[in-house]
Amino acid sequence: MRTRYKSNTVVFLVIYLSISCQFIFAGKIQYDSPKIILSHVQFNIGVDSLSTLSKPIHLYIDNELIDTKNPSKHQIVFKDIVLDKIGTKSFKIKQANETLLSFTKTVIPGWISILPPLIAITLAFILRTVVPALFVAIWFGAWATNGLSLGGLFTGLLESFHVYILNTFIDRDHAAITLFTLMLGGMVGIVYRNGGMHGIIYHLIKRANTPKKGQIAVWLFGLVIFFDDYSNTLIVGNTSRMLCDKLRISRQKLAYLVDSTSAPVSTIAVITTWIGFQVGIIADSIKGLPGLNESAYLLFLHSIPYSFYPFLAIFLVGLVVTTGRDIGPMVDVELNARKGQENIKLEQDQERSSTSEDLQVKMDIPYRAINAVLPISILVISMVAFIFATGEGNTIKDILGSADTFAALMHSTLLSTIMATGLSVGQRILSINEVFEAWYNGLKFMVMGMLVLIMAWALADISAVLQTADYIVAALGDAIPMNILPAVVFLIAAITAFGSGSSWGVMAILMPLVIPLCWAIMENNGGANPENYHILYSTIACVLTGAVWADHCSPISDTTILTSMASGCELMDHVYTQLPYAAAAGVTALLCGTIPAAFGLPWWLLFGISAAVLVLFIYKYGVSIDQEK
Repeated sequence: MRTRYKSNTVVFLVIYLSISCQFIFAGKIQYDSPKIILSHVQFNIGVDSLSTLSKPIHLYIDNELIDTKNPSKHQIVFKDIVLDKIGTKSFKIKQANETLLSFTKTVIPGWISILPPLIAITLAFILRTVVPALFVAIWFGAWATNGLSLGGLFTGLLESFHVYILNTFIDRDHAAITLFTLMLGGMVGIVYRNGGMHGIIYHLIKRANTPKKGQIAVWLFGLVIFFDDYSNTLIVGNTSRMLCDKLRISRQKLAYLVDSTSAPVSTIAVITTWIGFQVGIIADSIKGLPGLNESAYLLFLHSIPYSFYPFLAIFLVGLVVTTGRDIGPMVDVELNARKGQENIKLEQDQERSSTSEDLQVKMDIPYRAINAVLPISILVISMVAFIFATGEGNTIKDILGSADTFAALMHSTLLSTIMATGLSVGQRILSINEVFEAWYNGLKFMVMGMLVLIMAWALADISAVLQTADYIVAALGDAIPMNILPAVVFLIAAITAFGSGSSWGVMAILMPLVIPLCWAIMENNGGANPENYHILYSTIACVLTGAVWADHCSPISDTTILTSMASGCELMDHVYTQLPYAAAAGVTALLCGTIPAAFGLPWWLLFGISAAVLVLFIYKYGVSIDQEK
């Protein structure tokens, strides 16, 4: 009797646990779907934890059967669902007549998804500043993810800050980029304060005793300060004015030389304050692209040969200073300068504003080039060493693709900062407190750029939630020919940057949209295979270089304004005299570089052709200043 009782008890427990497990299991069913659904855009719904069910699973939307799937071991996916009507929709996952899961989703018009970046661009035009424009765009995007409801307007405001912007801080890669950029800015502050930069300057310009030699020296010095555009502008502009005045080189010409060797150099050099930003936005933009096996850093390196404008802008500066020929309004300005008749507007105001109280050389110290050369050398050498140490493979491509680039960036900037500190303290040029103050002042110059980057990361997250790339691909994937895409992107980036005045802001807004669009267009034109990768490389380059090109021409650009201040040149005089040079290099880059490269012509051949075109242009339309006077 007792044995039978035990047997019945066991059976009862088995049945009870079986039933309980079903209830527990049913309560743990999870699903994966977009937070918000766009009309006319495909989406998927994945359902987990259905392995114990044996009968088919059905998906109903507003009580209408959409699809039927058989249970799998891990997850079933209802694919390629498209809804046309907007509004709140009821979703149910059923087995036979039993509802396993039910939830609601809001469907909004697909075009809403492209409004956040458009709002950012439009407000940047209107407000002439990027950060508020980005925040409003993020707020609108967060509102859209809440179904554009009245209550969602306030909820979106809160989520824009404590969800989307916060998420950018807690991402490890984002934190690494931020620390690298700030540390590099701090190192620049130290080597500027200890006179190392000035030591390099005096070595370059001590033999410049003619206008041509003086301009060549300024050009070469601009190439030496390759790691940051702000540092380049402040250092080269401030320290070269006395030389240019002595040799009767106009301040407008100095501003052109400074501006054209700052951002163009920084955007293509492999170790700069720009690279963390550029690699960061590329990394966020390539997430989820099927079949793409290259890292963000490798994509950036591959895009450099297709960055025609920066190389041609730098080449044009060298051509102008070595031939002594100028074009456009610069001719009259230079002729007046040679005659000693140049009218420098607001000279005293420019002198006060161009020498920052935060970033300046210490008084009464020796200017030793070694104090800048060693930290910069440590930066470059250790960067390369750490990349190869963390990468794996037998080829350089494999090593670069697998290397922990962010760790290499952080290690190299830390070591270079320690070297700069040791040199400054060891030679008793700066005290420990002065080193820290210089480091902090250099760091402050990077804060605004990092703020733009953080907001841009948040906007990229919003665009991912709103499936902006999916909508653009659905709308334009078949409309733009693959070989024309890079040129279209170049022009869009240029127009946007000219109106907003921020190359970084434009890069951050456009990159998450352009890369998925490019990938989809490649797949629609024979597949996203290595034979078409030159389109992807060129498109990435066109986002970066198109923004830099327009940034050069825009009177509201931060680098343009900073250049005019540092060079002691009135802002609109600088814009007016530089515009013909930027236009010549930009049009040549587009017509002789970007467009032919998209049709498969080798980049090295196109660089040769573009350089030849600029040479012919300068000799045909340029005026030799020293002969004219």
